Amino acid sequence: MMRKLLPLAALAGALIATSCGGGGPRQRVVAFSQANNAEPYRAAQNALMSKLFAQYPDIRLVISDAQQDNSKQVAQVETFIRQKPDLLIVAPNERAALTAVMGQAMSAGIPVLCLERDILQPNYTSYVHSDNVAIGRLAGKFIADHLTKKYGKPQGNIVAMRGLLGVEGEINRDRGAQEVFQQYPGIHMVADAVADWIQAKAKDRMTEILRAQPKIDVVYGHNDPMAIGAYLAAKELGREKEMIFVGVDGLGGPAGGIKKVMDGVLAATFVYPLCVDKAVEIGNRMLHEPGFRPDKDYVLESVLVTPENAPVLYDKFTVAGVLRFAQPLLARSQTFRGAVRR
Repeated sequence: MMRKLLPLAALAGALIATSCGGGGPRQRVVAFSQANNAEPYRAAQNALMSKLFAQYPDIRLVISDAQQDNSKQVAQVETFIRQKPDLLIVAPNERAALTAVMGQAMSAGIPVLCLERDILQPNYTSYVHSDNVAIGRLAGKFIADHLTKKYGKPQGNIVAMRGLLGVEGEINRDRGAQEVFQQYPGIHMVADAVADWIQAKAKDRMTEILRAQPKIDVVYGHNDPMAIGAYLAAKELGREKEMIFVGVDGLGGPAGGIKKVMDGVLAATFVYPLCVDKAVEIGNRMLHEPGFRPDKDYVLESVLVTPENAPVLYDKFTVAGVLRFAQPLLARSQTFRGAVRR
C-alpha cells in the first residue's frame, strides 16, 4: 500500500517528532518539491517515490506540489529550508526561478538532489536526469526515417507541440530534433505551438493548426500528453490518418504513452526515465552510509518505443515494474544498514 503523504504544513511537526527520543532508529525526513502533480509523468514520479521510500521505516516522505507555479515552488522550498529536512529533492518547474533558492538550501547544509530538470547553476549535491538532446535526436531520426519511407526521401511537413519554453527538457528536446531536421532541406516545420506540457492545451493548439494547414505529415509532441492532445484534435476533424504522432515520456500503465503506441494513437514514444529509482538509491546511501559521496551527475538512457517492442516494455515501465527492478538496490542498501547497526 502506498504510504500516505504528509502535507507541507505538517513537515514541522514531522521533524519535531522524528527528532524525539524513543529507543528506535532516528527518523529521517525527505522533502520532495514537485513541479506539478497534475502531469501524468509527475504523478508517476510521486507514486514510485512513495513506494520506494515506504520500504524504509526510518524515512518519512513529504511531497509539496508547486502546481506549475514558480513563485509557489520557491516559497515551498523556502519553507523546507526553515524546517531542515535530512534530504531535499527538487524537480524544478523552471530552471531560472529555482536556481537561487536551491543554492540557499545548500548553504543551509541540506543535501539537495536535483531531479530530472536542471537549473542555471549547479546548486545541488547531485543531479539525476536523462539526456534530452539525445532524446530529441532519436525523435528527429525516427521522423526523418518515416518521411523517407513515405516519400522516398526525407521531406514533409512537421508540427511541433512544445512544453514550457524555459525548461531544460523543452529546450533540448527541440534542439536535438532540430539538429536532425536541419540536415534535410525538404523537411519543413509548418507550426511550432506552445502547449505547456498539457494535453488539453495541445488539443486546442492543434485544432487551430489543422484549420490553417492543409498538409501535415508528423506531429512531434515534446511529451506524450501533448502528442495525444494533437491526435484527439485531428481525430475530431477526421484527419488523424493523414499524419503520425510522436511523443516523449513512455510511461507504463493503461493511460501511458507505451499503451498509446500499442493502441495505434502514437507511432512512437521515447521512455523518459522517471529518475526516481536512481534518486532514491542515491538518497538512501547519503542518509545511511557514512562517508558516501554521490557523483555530481547521473545520466539515465532513453528507449525508443514502437509497436514492435511496446508490449515487452509496457509492464517494465509501470510503477510496479520499475519497483520490481529496483528491489535489488533496496535489498543491498538494507543489508548495508544492518551491517552498520551490528
